[in-house]
Parts: sequence; structure tokens; C-alpha cells
Amino acid sequence: MRRLLLCVVLVLWCTLSKAQYEGMEYYWEQDSAVKAKLERWQDLKFGFFVHWGPYSQKGYCESWTICSEDVDWIQRDTTISYDEYYRNYVDLKKTFNPVKFDPDKWAELAKEAGMKYFVFTTKHHDGFCMWDTRETDYKITSKECPYHTAEKADVLKEIYRAFGERDFMIGAYFSKPDWNSPYYWSERWQHGDRNVNYKIKEHPWMWEKFCNFTFNQVKELMTGYGPVDILWLDGGWVAPENRGQDIRLDKIIDMARGYQPGLIAVDRWVGGKYENYRTPEQKIPEKPWDYPWETCMTMANQWSYLPGDKYKPTRELVHNLVDIVSKGGNFLLNVGVDGNGEIPPEGIKIMKELGAWMKINGEAIYETRPIAPYKEAKICYTRHKSNGKIYAIYLNDEDEPNPPSRIMLYSIKPEKGTKVSLLGYKGNLNYKRVGNGILVTLPASFVKNPPCGHAWSLCIF
Repeated sequence: MRRLLLCVVLVLWCTLSKAQYEGMEYYWEQDSAVKAKLERWQDLKFGFFVHWGPYSQKGYCESWTICSEDVDWIQRDTTISYDEYYRNYVDLKKTFNPVKFDPDKWAELAKEAGMKYFVFTTKHHDGFCMWDTRETDYKITSKECPYHTAEKADVLKEIYRAFGERDFMIGAYFSKPDWNSPYYWSERWQHGDRNVNYKIKEHPWMWEKFCNFTFNQVKELMTGYGPVDILWLDGGWVAPENRGQDIRLDKIIDMARGYQPGLIAVDRWVGGKYENYRTPEQKIPEKPWDYPWETCMTMANQWSYLPGDKYKPTRELVHNLVDIVSKGGNFLLNVGVDGNGEIPPEGIKIMKELGAWMKINGEAIYETRPIAPYKEAKICYTRHKSNGKIYAIYLNDEDEPNPPSRIMLYSIKPEKGTKVSLLGYKGNLNYKRVGNGILVTLPASFVKNPPCGHAWSLCIF
């Protein structure tokens, strides 16, 4: 129950944090290579996000239980002291042995789900590295980690290989704060909150060490693991205006783009030059945004694996995807992988169901852009960016397993000769003009036995 409370309040915090974007000017990237990659990313629409680390063995909410802030939503075992809990958490490295890890299964499942890009937690705030870094021994290839003897011990290399072979765009989640680094949370002082625990102006050499450490780790990610398209930076409190936490991001991004031309930078919640797209968390904007954006959302409640976690229904996730895409956004859907390295059965089931829907309706999702009125009644609209086809996606009610026999499109005023078809059905449909729109009649065979559930797509061309 406490773990669920932690997760729910984290979600609430992130939702409220969305208000940071209000009034924050978006910086339009000028680099042609970055602009081209952003355009390609916007075509993909549907991404796969994975939170995974030693915390997955216990079902802990990733990293946050070792943050010693005195707030209600950070819950941990109250029968032991914080110091003991912290030591136990760090020692999870010594039992992390995900012997059932199979990156090809992950990638194949994501492909079947219709996902087109992938973001992986290379390092969360706790500082544990899921690659063979040279900067710290707090990593999956450490001799203290039993998995270091495995053939696929450098899991990041294996994951990026598997997804790259299936033509996914690749993203590296990377935490700017590092609660294991002695140059961020120094052992000289207690960890008062999530921020650096010393005065940077009084200990500049220590901060310099941390900046070099961060630079070198990002360089490893950019040079040793093949093509990387997105650097997804978390921990927005690490910013110059907050206690002087300037990690010299300009230097990091310049280096990263030197190795990975066109790299998309996502310095989330910070704004400015290195937030090439914005990331409302667990939330869908009420209206379209006129710049690139992505809703990141959990498939269940917690970002990381939690035994018995409650998953969102497939219908809800399909509707979220359609709503997001109709407003010009991308959908990055997360699953928490368990301590053995496996996607939980419920996650697998949902991804397969999403894939079945995308197989029929993907044409109305990929390579589309928003078109007014975006959404009306139970219809969401999209428009293919190249051929101009308009799609009207009907979202069913919870107690509506079959599509209606007729669908009214209030804002479609087709020219003479315009055709209307239905994805998953061969042939054109009959329609008539009604007021300023059209009333479309669906085939009785389709209504009785639709090829998918949750939502159905009309194509106007």
C-alpha cells in the first residue's frame, strides 16, 4: 500500500509540475540535422519506455525511497533507520542477477505492439549504471554484481543492438543527479534532499569532479553503443538557477552531437535550447501544442516493476494514443521490467492487444499531423503529412463493443468526388451531406464483426 501511495503521489507531483511549462517560451532548434531528426521522431508517434534496475528485485519505486526528504510520499520500511535502509538499497547491486533477460524478446514485443522508438533508463537518480561505465563501480558489470559473469552483462549494449536491428529510434534516459556519486551526495554531509548536499561555491573542486564525471558518462553512452537518437535527461532540479547546479550542458550536448549528429536533447522541465521536445508526464494536454511534445505514461501505476500493480485497460491506452496523436504529440508508454529481466505477463498481454489495434489502424497514426477541430464528440482527427488523407477515429464508450451503424462527422465538408473508407474493410462507404458535415453509413458486416475493438478509423480522401 505504501509503495502504491509513493507512486500515486509521484504521479501527482509530475502532473502538477506540468504547470512549469505555462508561459515558458519554446526554443526552436536551428540545427538542420536536429530539425530533420525531430521531424522523423514526430512521424513515429508511439514509443516504448523501460524502467529497470536493482530496485526491480524488490518492487521499490525507482530511486526515490533513498531520498531523505521529509515528505509524506517518500515511504520506506519504518522499522529500520534511514541509514540501514540506504545501505540495504545500495547492496541490491550484490543480488541483481536478471538471468531471464532477453533483449530480443523485448524488442520483438515492442515491434508487435506497433512501437517505433525506444527509451531506456541507462541510469536513474540512484546512480546505478546499466552499462559498463568506467566512471564508477556501481554498475551491472561490477564484480560485486552476480550478473557480471553473464554473456550479456552489458545489458545496454544488448538492448540497443536488439532494438536497432528492428529499426527503432534509440533514446538514452540519463539522470543528471547521481545520488551514489560522492561528488553529488558527498559522504561528508547528510542527504538533506534531492539536491547536491554541499555549497558549490564553497567546494568548487567537488562540483568540478561531478561535472567531469557526468560529461565522461554521457560520452561513453555516445561512443560505445551505436547510434543514439535521443538524450532524455531527467532531474530538472539540476540546473544553474537552482543552487548553482550548472553541469555545463552546452559542453555535454556539443560533445554528444559531435559523435551523434542530429541528436535530440530533452532537458525535461527546464526549457531553453536543450529541450527539443517537451514531456508532460502522466498527462495529456487539453489542447494541441504548436511545438514537438510527448506524453510519457506508465502502463501500470508505478514506473518500475511492482508485484500486483494495477495496469490500465487496453481501451484506455488506445484512446490515450489517439487523443495524443490528434493533438500533435507522441506517446511514450512505459513498462516496469521485473528483477529477472522479464516484462510482466499483464504487460505482454496489453502490448499484444495494442499491436492488434495498430495493425488495423496504424495508417491513421503514423506520419500524421493534427488538423482542426482535432476532437469533436467521440471523434479524433488526424491528417497524413504527405498524402493529405484525413482520418476520423471513433472512440467507443466502455459499454460499446461494436461500432455504430452510422457516424456523424460534423466538421468534414468534402468536395465532389471525395471518398470515404474504413480501415480494416475493403471498399468505399456510403455517406450523405448533413448540415455542414457528413453522415457515414458503416457496413453491417463490419458493425457486427469488427476487426478490432476500442476505436475505429474512417479515411477521407
